[in-house]
Amino acid sequence: MVSSPPAARVLVVDDDQRDRQQLAAIIADLGYHSETASDGEAALEKLTAAPFDVIISDLMMPKMDGFVLLRTLFDRGDQTPAIVLTGAGSIDKAISIVHDLRAFWFLEKPARPSVLATLLERAIQHKSLVKETERLQRQLSQQGYLADLIGTSQAMREVFSLIQQIAPTSASVLITGESGTGKELVASAIHKLSPRAARPFVALNCAALPETLIESELFGHEKGAFTGAVGRRAGCFEQANQGTLFLDEIGDMPIAMQPRLLRALQESTIRRLGATAEISVDVRVLAATNKSLAELIQNRLFREDLFYRLNVFQIDIPPLRDRKDDILPLADAIIKDLNRKHDYRITDIHPAALERLLEHSWPGNVRELRNVLERSSIVAREGTLLPAHLTRTIGTPAPTHAALEAPQSSGNAISVEVGRPLSDVEKAYIQLTLKSTGNNKKRAAQILGISLRTLHSRVTEFAAEEETKRESKAV
Repeated sequence: MVSSPPAARVLVVDDDQRDRQQLAAIIADLGYHSETASDGEAALEKLTAAPFDVIISDLMMPKMDGFVLLRTLFDRGDQTPAIVLTGAGSIDKAISIVHDLRAFWFLEKPARPSVLATLLERAIQHKSLVKETERLQRQLSQQGYLADLIGTSQAMREVFSLIQQIAPTSASVLITGESGTGKELVASAIHKLSPRAARPFVALNCAALPETLIESELFGHEKGAFTGAVGRRAGCFEQANQGTLFLDEIGDMPIAMQPRLLRALQESTIRRLGATAEISVDVRVLAATNKSLAELIQNRLFREDLFYRLNVFQIDIPPLRDRKDDILPLADAIIKDLNRKHDYRITDIHPAALERLLEHSWPGNVRELRNVLERSSIVAREGTLLPAHLTRTIGTPAPTHAALEAPQSSGNAISVEVGRPLSDVEKAYIQLTLKSTGNNKKRAAQILGISLRTLHSRVTEFAAEEETKRESKAV
């Protein structure tokens, strides 16, 4: 004898005893199992104790109303479809909740059994589709794929697991790791696997903007707020409303801007530059850094309260040199992408070329790997990627801090005479580092442990000093 599947479970939430009993009776007649709750708090207790397939909730209730109930479930990442009950005059609010909180649908009181039957059937089908999607995502992650991320190593599997745990919630996430490890891809994956996936994903690099512009980029401005503000402009918070805002290089956020960012996160409100009124925003914030925020806090360059607001959940991305099992699947995916992008016909990688890829230390991580493969593909264009197609530096360890501090040859050393100003030593060391990286400022900044903005500032200062010296000699 084949047993029939258990009846779907429906939770009815309404403060009116007569209404909820009538609904429960209709649901039972339709063949579903129903339970009732008199307000949002009682509903949360039942949802914590056992899962339900559908929630039917009134809007206006004492203690905790329907909006707060659905908001709480949304923030928890609970994707149980909800049908909102509406009375006279509350349809607009119900439509707003369906739009903002992705409730399944709304139902006018008194509920007609035929309409309720259709909505329940579709809501249950929707939940089945969500479950199947989650199952397929888990299966793909076990095979080394999650959204746009690729990795078969144990380290990346752990990252995938963390992403899947945190994505359904609205919690802030701090993503850490070296430059080029794919922190923005992790942020994008969290967004794509979250209930906000259909809403905007807005990324802002905090290190790429001058301090004078970052406030306008974040919060927007009104016409005439400053010189050049020829019209009203929405900032990143407004652009990401109901979606996700990704703040890359958060460690470079100017200290003067951090209190305003903290307030926006705490109050969910922002004010455009030059405006008098505040605007409510619903934004999930993800942040990333390749710096130690703990050290920045010690040096009073980063607010501790902002750190705790951002670091509700942390995901650390391991460098490519610590997960070399990922090089082959990454290289395969990159080459396929380059073939599509440039109409190349690269078929595979020669074992000797792959060995050189595996031997390289990859200081630039996945970004460097893509750069190398793109250049090599331009040279090869079709067939097998050979060792000759790779740059000569691949397979040669990149210079490290230790190598620069204790070089083996005079060409990589600085000779410091006792009594010289510290600024001269700093200048000589920065210039040596730039020379060792072929004037690659981004790589030099990583070796020096400073931001790209700081390095640019130092180089500009050195140039100004040289110009002053030349002018003095001319006089």
